[in-house]
Amino acid sequence: MTTDSGAPADAGPLYGGPVVLFDGTCRFCDRTVQFVLDHERDHVLRFAPIQSDVIKTFLRQALGESRALELQRDVAGDGRDPDTLVVVDGERVFTYSGAALHIARHLKAPWSWVGVLAIVPRVVRDSGYRWFARHRYRWFGRMDTCRVPAADVRSRFL
Repeated sequence: MTTDSGAPADAGPLYGGPVVLFDGTCRFCDRTVQFVLDHERDHVLRFAPIQSDVIKTFLRQALGESRALELQRDVAGDGRDPDTLVVVDGERVFTYSGAALHIARHLKAPWSWVGVLAIVPRVVRDSGYRWFARHRYRWFGRMDTCRVPAADVRSRFL
């Protein structure tokens, strides 16, 4: 059962709008989250590093046990580095290029215009996304730990 906002009735404080799950040790991902915070139009996106312990609870509450486990295996199973950005919006889950395009909908123009890429077939978009994801650590580096968000946006992080 869900509420009017699309949140599961028992979701509690973990749900408050679309949640962006990102690789908290990836410098590019960290900079992307900061970019989104600076350019977001409606300020409804919430964020959490995929490596966070609270994510398991959030995913179970938002998606149910089986979908949560499946997503966790797909994103970073077998101890691999996460290979995708994930957006959980109610019961809908967006990954790879679909997640990036979903985030773009929340950005101010001209950044929201990236959404026009939705006309490109998903298999092509996702191939490009995965290619970039494989190289992001080499190009941008990684951090040992997730950065602590600034006080003015801390409430938007799980």
